[in-house]
Amino acid sequence: MIPRYSRDIMTSIWDPKSRFQIWFEIEAHACDAQAELGVIPKEAAKAVWERGSFDIERIDEIEREVKHDVIAFLTSLAEHVGEEARFVHQGMTSSDVLDTCFNVQLVRATDILLDDLDKLLEVLKRRAQEHKYTVCIGRSHGIHAEPVTFGLKMAAAYAEFDRCRTRLKNARKEIATCAISGAVGTFANIDPYVEEHVAKAMGLEVEPVSTQVIPRDRHAMYFATLGVIASSIERLAVEIRHLQRTEVLEAEEYFSKGQKGSSAMPHKRNPVLTENLTGLARIVRGYTIPAMENVALWHERDISHSSVERMIGPDATVTLDFALARLTMVMDKLVVYPENMQKNMDKLGGLHNSQRVLLALTQAGVSREDAYRLVQRNAMKVWEQGADFATELKNDPEVSARLSDAEIDDKFDLGYHTKHVDTIFKRVFGE
Repeated sequence: MIPRYSRDIMTSIWDPKSRFQIWFEIEAHACDAQAELGVIPKEAAKAVWERGSFDIERIDEIEREVKHDVIAFLTSLAEHVGEEARFVHQGMTSSDVLDTCFNVQLVRATDILLDDLDKLLEVLKRRAQEHKYTVCIGRSHGIHAEPVTFGLKMAAAYAEFDRCRTRLKNARKEIATCAISGAVGTFANIDPYVEEHVAKAMGLEVEPVSTQVIPRDRHAMYFATLGVIASSIERLAVEIRHLQRTEVLEAEEYFSKGQKGSSAMPHKRNPVLTENLTGLARIVRGYTIPAMENVALWHERDISHSSVERMIGPDATVTLDFALARLTMVMDKLVVYPENMQKNMDKLGGLHNSQRVLLALTQAGVSREDAYRLVQRNAMKVWEQGADFATELKNDPEVSARLSDAEIDDKFDLGYHTKHVDTIFKRVFGE
């Protein structure tokens, strides 16, 4: 988590002040529940809320001695609350605070990420509608295939990130649990009501079974979801990078006034933002494996997961938030070149219609094997000699014996390839 790839709205969730504030609220809400149950005096619970505070430098000082962050926090809290602090943390264990806090932070981070996705989806929908019928060549294996539209490319990205949003909502629900169950999770020294009260107060659900820690399969699924979103970011970023290549130049990142592309070559306009997104996606995806390895803890708990989560929680959410915001900006300002799309489509002399000719020959009574042979041998002349595909087909006696010139020309109608764009858009965006 470094400032270069961070936004304050997300980093604030993970700073020490926010973390300790959540710890305080968990402890204070637990005191309220304990007071309702008659376990501690109501005056004590009131005192925690009224005088409860903490000092981060003091917590750090205490921790250097006791080597335990929760104890250091509770000691600092007690110094502010006074005598009633002896009723704080009754029947609780450190993981009750740490795990519940971690999930609160993840939920808050997720709400930001969901908002990020909403903004990206809005931009992708607008660009899709804008270029609904902007025809460009489709590619498979990087080679010209058949025509598509740039709007369809954007619609495909929209559908993918819409799925990402659904997955993230599900991940939010799975991670939004609270555990206040005491040592080894048996509630031996604390009533389950306390957990229910704290969960409701913190916007969480109770964890059905916590073994002193919240089960880490939940977190593994959460970080895996972030990894999938990162992969979708990279997929779109790589597409833009390919389209910006000099030999293609069908779309380009916005190049602002005063921007410079190279320290050595003044002419350069490089796809630096999407290359950056590719790198950031690798980072987020890399956190999925440690999260999965955190699932297998010893018996009811160990803390092998703790150091991992202190790093991947902030880093994954902060990085993904930054990447989504950057991708939204890239797509919003993306420069599209329809004229270059047409030029590129014309480079292979109409070869993108080869399948139409193949099918027409089979409809005219030619076997598929012979039809493929006839079409391919004329197509190769285009590849190797720069010939015009339609002309070659018309001059081939075996082809012309089955198809008239007019029938061949009909197979080069560009509108044929876009006739179902509306159908696809309705599937993606609805009526």
